[in-house]
Amino acid sequence: EKTKVVEPLDYENVILQRKVQIYSDPLRDLLIFPIEDVSISVISRQRRTVQSTVPEDALKKAQSLFVKECIKTYSSDWHVVNYKYEEYSGDFRMLPCKSFRPDKIPSHVFEIDEDFEKDEDSSSLCSQKGGVIKQGWLHKANVNSTITVTMKVFKRRYFYLSQLTDGSYILNSYKDEKISKESKGCIFLDACNDVVQCPKMRRYAFELKTIDKYSHYLAAETEQEMEEWLVTLKKIIQSNTESLMQEKKDTVESVQDDESSTQGKSENILESLERSMHPELMKYGRETDQLNKLSRNDGRQNLFSFDPEVQRLDFSGIEPDVKPFEEKCSRRFVVCCQDFSLNLLAQLSDRSEGGPTNVEPFFLSLALFDLKNNCKISADFHVDLNPPSVRDMLLGNSASGVEDTKGRSPGESLVHGVPESCLRYIKRGVFSVTDPHVEIFLVARVEKVLQGSITHCAEPYIKNSDPGKTAQKVHKVARQVCSRLGQYRMPFGWAARPVFKDSQGTLDAEGKFSPLYKQDSGKLSNEDMLKLLAEYKKPEKTKLQVIPAQLNIVIKDIPLDFTNCVTASYIPIKPFEKSCEDIAVEVEELVPEVAKYCYPFTVYKNHLYVYPLHLKYENQKVFAKARNIAVCIEFRDSDEADARPLKCIYGKPGGHLLTTNAYAVVLHHNQSPEFYDEIKIELPIHLHQKHHLLFTFYHVSCEINTKATSKKQDTVETQVGYAWVPLLKDGRIVTLERHLPVSSNLPPGYLGLGDTESRKQPSVDAKWVDGAKPLFKIRIHLDSTIYTQDMHLHKFFQYCQLVQAGAKEVPGELIKYLKCLHAMEIQVMIQFLPVILMQLFRVLTNVTQEDEVAVNCTMVLLHIVSKCHEEGLDHYLRSFIKYVFRAEKPSVTQAKMTHEILVLSMATILKQSADFLAINKLLKYSWFFFEALAKSMAMYLLEENKIKLPRGQRFPDSYQHALHSLLLAIIPHVTIRYNEIPEESRNVNFSLANFLKRCLTFMDRGFVFNLINDYISGFSPKDPKLLVEYKFEFLQTICNHEHYIPLNLPMTFSKPKLQRVQDVNLEYSLTDEYCRHHFLVGMLLREASVALQDNYDIRYTAISVLKNLLIKHAFDNRYQHKNQQAKIAQLYLPLFGLLLENLQRVASREALYSCAAASSPASRDEFVCSFASPSNRSSLIADKDPACGAALPNGHAIKREDSKGSLNSEGATSSPDQSENV
Repeated sequence: EKTKVVEPLDYENVILQRKVQIYSDPLRDLLIFPIEDVSISVISRQRRTVQSTVPEDALKKAQSLFVKECIKTYSSDWHVVNYKYEEYSGDFRMLPCKSFRPDKIPSHVFEIDEDFEKDEDSSSLCSQKGGVIKQGWLHKANVNSTITVTMKVFKRRYFYLSQLTDGSYILNSYKDEKISKESKGCIFLDACNDVVQCPKMRRYAFELKTIDKYSHYLAAETEQEMEEWLVTLKKIIQSNTESLMQEKKDTVESVQDDESSTQGKSENILESLERSMHPELMKYGRETDQLNKLSRNDGRQNLFSFDPEVQRLDFSGIEPDVKPFEEKCSRRFVVCCQDFSLNLLAQLSDRSEGGPTNVEPFFLSLALFDLKNNCKISADFHVDLNPPSVRDMLLGNSASGVEDTKGRSPGESLVHGVPESCLRYIKRGVFSVTDPHVEIFLVARVEKVLQGSITHCAEPYIKNSDPGKTAQKVHKVARQVCSRLGQYRMPFGWAARPVFKDSQGTLDAEGKFSPLYKQDSGKLSNEDMLKLLAEYKKPEKTKLQVIPAQLNIVIKDIPLDFTNCVTASYIPIKPFEKSCEDIAVEVEELVPEVAKYCYPFTVYKNHLYVYPLHLKYENQKVFAKARNIAVCIEFRDSDEADARPLKCIYGKPGGHLLTTNAYAVVLHHNQSPEFYDEIKIELPIHLHQKHHLLFTFYHVSCEINTKATSKKQDTVETQVGYAWVPLLKDGRIVTLERHLPVSSNLPPGYLGLGDTESRKQPSVDAKWVDGAKPLFKIRIHLDSTIYTQDMHLHKFFQYCQLVQAGAKEVPGELIKYLKCLHAMEIQVMIQFLPVILMQLFRVLTNVTQEDEVAVNCTMVLLHIVSKCHEEGLDHYLRSFIKYVFRAEKPSVTQAKMTHEILVLSMATILKQSADFLAINKLLKYSWFFFEALAKSMAMYLLEENKIKLPRGQRFPDSYQHALHSLLLAIIPHVTIRYNEIPEESRNVNFSLANFLKRCLTFMDRGFVFNLINDYISGFSPKDPKLLVEYKFEFLQTICNHEHYIPLNLPMTFSKPKLQRVQDVNLEYSLTDEYCRHHFLVGMLLREASVALQDNYDIRYTAISVLKNLLIKHAFDNRYQHKNQQAKIAQLYLPLFGLLLENLQRVASREALYSCAAASSPASRDEFVCSFASPSNRSSLIADKDPACGAALPNGHAIKREDSKGSLNSEGATSSPDQSENV
């Protein structure tokens, strides 16, 4: 039959009625919940950068709801709900007290054995002066005050612990076992005062604390080794402190007169002193007796510290810390470009400084290529290593029209607080790689000023007959070329080198660059470059033509004190020095769009990369000359006749940081050129339909005719066509590879001609080249944290924006958009996770009357939560709930709060939907929804100041009713479907318990007791083992509440004093009265008593839950006073009766066979004694409580054995494999 359900007490009323009794109780701390148990703290967002990445006026400029929400997300602070006593709300291992595990118990040594032992054990610690005591491998942390504890870098060292001749101990570390080498460091143990474990640091780590508050962090390789080191080091530190104490004692004693030489031979001091009438001596005697009494207690261990469960190191239950969202940290390294020289050198400047230099300017661009995945994985890093005398050759040229490169001009513009001139010639680039492996190459492409064909230009550098003469000749031509064509570049050569030695990301520091290979004009594209790399990697060297050159570029790890770095948008990163010397820039990583590499965005970034790929112009008949084709790229926001390009394209070194146009490299005499350029654009915050890219094609005349008139010279460029592409299509940026037609003119309003229909008609305006065929191929890559390319997400936010703007809400429409969100791409979902989840909660909260919207909204939340779990990224959800999630007030007055509506829709999904998949997911990932409920409730109470109200008035009745119906909807999924869905039912059982535990902090406690009661009464005594486990897991979680003791009200609810003495059974058996008054402990003991009638496994489960709770009370540093411990022990008095009734059933399997006959009173009594929880609990109960005479209800006397006996009769303990009594 079912255990009879006992209605719990109405907690709030009881504490109101008994207020006087509670407040006059000397131990009222055990009865009253502390005030201000919960609070909200606002944590400012941690940034890597000196200033926020979000532009200052971003929110004003933003017009789309999605962009606004992203910007708010990246600039808002975190909101965290703090529970003051949280560390007391878990398992006993999470309590904030010192280690529970005693040092090894000192064993008694008798005189008769002492001499014998001395002879035998000469290797003991103390007897061995000098020599090595212990040795072995340990990992030592490099302690550097700038790094946080968890980031400390551990190095493997071989340690020797030895004793010096003066008796002190020293711990030396070496690179390996050989002592002959120099020591890498030594620790004097005289200076250490404690050694403790620190599992959070890393596995098997421990900390040696010194007297001057400094710590050494070490870590062993196995648990056993750590144990051994800990024991040894503890012994030494203990012996050090003891000898110090002894010294102090000796000095004090030698000063005092030795009065007590006659101390008690056969009788004790007090008796002998009572005979002498000397009052001083009497006083002295009393004090000594008191001291003796105290010192007997000194060093007594808490009985529970010998429990194998406590001794076992088990951190499995401790949840990892939830960290806020942070920028993803990939493998980063720095590339320092130092020098590039070819073999034609000359002294260019008349001034004598500097040696000979290259005779013409060269330009480098570096990027990472991934051969395994066949793609380019970083943006380009452009470097100008030309010395000033060579740079001067370009001065007359329009492209680098920045004259004042020498000194800083007074009115110089600052970019994010950094002078522009400091950013002009950056030579250090910081690359990052998410997935390092050996097939990643750093490729350097070399370009020069446009002159002619590559072969012709490279020839003087390869054929080297008369270097001096050739150098002068090349320089003379170069001067003319630079002044005329200085703004155009042509490809020249390339070199590559591997980056990593292995897939752990170890840099290949010794790796060298390949020779400089001449660039083949037919193999320019990135695809060709990847093929060339594959060829270069093969051992039989390639047939590529080599240009003799020295390329001095170093790859190295980023040092800890790395300063003066800016992001790819030129925002300074901490730490940044005012001097702005030698700045490094981060180079954007182009990560493949795979879910496992995705992470939620936390910073503002809005870049567009444009790649012109190919122009097919060999069949065009419009232009007479179109050979050396230059492509000029611009970004415009209008197609009117007088429109200007926007200044938003990142410039090359030497020029302005942001320019209005960029040119691609030019191939000489090529009518179908390929390109490899990458143009990086800073997109505006608000994009509209008119924003577009405009490509202008020019034919560049390369002939240098010295005698020509100046008129002839002017026609360097001849315009040979235009192409354009609008950025937005249906409001989203489209980034596929695009094939564009080319027009020979640019009529006003040309954007309207883009569609195919108008091309077919003989249009008046546009004159298409080659019959409007798609001749020009480009690729666009968006790297933005404020724009999404996902159609479903875009449409959902667009609809929300319309509704916000006042459009009439059509529930059917909203449901359609919500359902479409299920098709959203997983990586988009993760990247914009906080933005999407917050918007869904907002929609949920603003639901007015439409039930279906709320359910659909919850279904989308459920879809996102389950997807994140499937990808193993659920830690992002935990970060979201803890730091980002805020329950916003509904904008509509009659709408419900987040927690109210969420509870209703969860219950609806569980009850009515035939969609079992959704139900199972909701059960499996219920933790997310319960945590959201708890945070929403906490914020509602604190922000609306409802926390000051009596608990009964904090939440409306409708909410309590909704919670109750949610609980009833969950019960059958646990108690009936447990076999079909074991994981789901276990998860919901656990997360519901955690939620109800939180509710005990916020709500009417009597109501929550009723919920717990309803849930537990869903189980029955005939349940299979799995359900019993669920039930005890649930109870254990609830009973771990940080204020479990006050919840049980450990006070007397009794009749007058006279009757109390007579009625021995009052609080010592599991009466209904007892279970009502002390609800949680009563329920736990009732369930345990039922479990004790069952088989071994179930008994074991019940007893270990009980025992863990007792251990927790014993070690809880809030309740260490013996009166408090006694009061807590009284709560558990019915346990005695329980155990005595079930003595035979409490033994372990092994003991059952061995002592089936041994039920003698003595063994029973011993057993009872050993179960009394903390060290002297049974005696306390017997002493303190008059009602508990010497006898218990069933007549067994408590016989106090000496403590040794009670220890040996092994108490209720844990794991069956230790063959102890359970």
